[in-house]
Amino acid sequence: MVADLNPVLRGWAAYFRNGNSGRKFNAVDGYVHERLAIFASRKHRLRGRNWTTRFTYGWITRLGVYRLTGNVHRATARASR
Repeated sequence: MVADLNPVLRGWAAYFRNGNSGRKFNAVDGYVHERLAIFASRKHRLRGRNWTTRFTYGWITRLGVYRLTGNVHRATARASR
């Protein structure tokens, strides 16, 4: 699943990199983390919504999921004369 997900996340990061997309990147990262944790909970038959304590950011990093946060390139302001 991670192998299918990473190219999509890299594409989004490349397309939306310029500008003011930091908050949205953070929101997408949180959503991806939540969905993968819920998927893993169901796969391993773990009940309850306490996925935040079971599946931390260290877990998602070890999986190798590409993170969008930190990929924003701010454009420099250039005045024309």
